[in-house]
Amino acid sequence: MAVSTNASEPIRFAYWVPNVSGGLVISKIPQRTSWDADYNRRLAQIAEAAGFDYALTQIRFTAGYGAEYQHESVAFSHALLAATSRLKVIAAILPGPWNPTLAAKQVATIAELTGGRIAVNIVSGWFSGEFRAIGEPWLDHDERYRRSEEFIRSLRGIWTQDNFSFRGDFYRYTNYTLKPKPSAGLPEIFQGGSSRAARDMAARVSDWYFTNGNTPENIRAQVDDIQAKARENGHAVKVGVNAFVIARDTEAEARAVLQEIIDNADPEAVKAFGHEVKNAGKASPEGEGNWAKSSFEDLVQYNDGFKTNLIGTPDQIAERIVALKDVGVDLALLAFLHFQEEVQYFGEQVIPRVRALEAARERRAEAA
Repeated sequence: MAVSTNASEPIRFAYWVPNVSGGLVISKIPQRTSWDADYNRRLAQIAEAAGFDYALTQIRFTAGYGAEYQHESVAFSHALLAATSRLKVIAAILPGPWNPTLAAKQVATIAELTGGRIAVNIVSGWFSGEFRAIGEPWLDHDERYRRSEEFIRSLRGIWTQDNFSFRGDFYRYTNYTLKPKPSAGLPEIFQGGSSRAARDMAARVSDWYFTNGNTPENIRAQVDDIQAKARENGHAVKVGVNAFVIARDTEAEARAVLQEIIDNADPEAVKAFGHEVKNAGKASPEGEGNWAKSSFEDLVQYNDGFKTNLIGTPDQIAERIVALKDVGVDLALLAFLHFQEEVQYFGEQVIPRVRALEAARERRAEAA
């Protein structure tokens, strides 16, 4: 059985930044969540006070699936960093529209301005229509991950070496020196995906690997696989899992909210999203990706967040989070329906329960 690579460390918490409209569900249910800057600055402050470690901004270039309006991720991340003092913000970056030179310089500058509180999430791409719309080539599945790996290797080289040279199929550098380099430690590099190519890339080059929501048993299988390969490569990688949280005073209340979200789903948008992401997965050599086994209900939440089952009372959710840690999860990446008030409730009611459970386990381990 897999165990956390950092069993004695507390599990960390991140939240999806709603910097695109429509929230984090493809549903017409009324939401008290806004994509605007003032709402998100206040949300970042609430999350920081609640005990969250990271915020993850999203990258979208075209409308669809309810996301009619989008703020650019790197600039928006900097705005959230300026409104906070401890929170780390992970900016989503998409190879193709970005190249490593621009990304390395942007992030190094933001790191200098914020004491190193910026990180990046390298998104290999799943939305072919978006690439076509902006005139970017749409590569085959595994080619997208090969490009992302070269992107990551280039970022690290630029950030750590003078006279950096690199010869890849997608990026090339000759005696390139960036100054100033990040001075507060290297920015952390996150990536997502569940395909063979995604896991292998993480096991070679990424600091963090995000996977879609799932059961502890299925997550354990992914963790076992990626950690075994990382050890073979002499590499260390941490694991984050996506989850949609519905925390209420009773389980019945929480389940009723879930049902209301699904009942108000936009069927055409959900089916279109499912068609797009499942086609992207089918293009992988193994013929499946993140959403291969996702039902209509699962797809109402973009990253299978309902599957993780953080739906119920604070006690139930805390116990399920610790169960995720037991199978090797280091970070829970969370989404909510009404972000500001629910992030605050999660910080008041769930995180202290998680910390109490972790402390009790530590005491039992020391006693044993």
